[in-house]
Amino acid sequence: MSIRKIFASNLRKTRQARGLSQEDLAFKAGIHRTYVSSLERCQYSASIDTIETIAHILEVEVADLLRAPAKQHKAEADDVGSKS
Repeated sequence: MSIRKIFASNLRKTRQARGLSQEDLAFKAGIHRTYVSSLERCQYSASIDTIETIAHILEVEVADLLRAPAKQHKAEADDVGSKS
């Protein structure tokens, strides 16, 4: 899974878990709502500054938005091990 897809998935899940609409998040971050939508659909990649701002608003660490799900880590490790 690409980092953009990981970020998009984590952004959507975290935003929804916090009860924020795309519009609410966009307003708090000083960005346009359609930009949040585009990030969640992997159409744009966010700058590191934007990721930091979003993480602060969602009250998570930046790394949490960029971290692949644990299951994904194990599958990738298994793939690497089988290629050795």
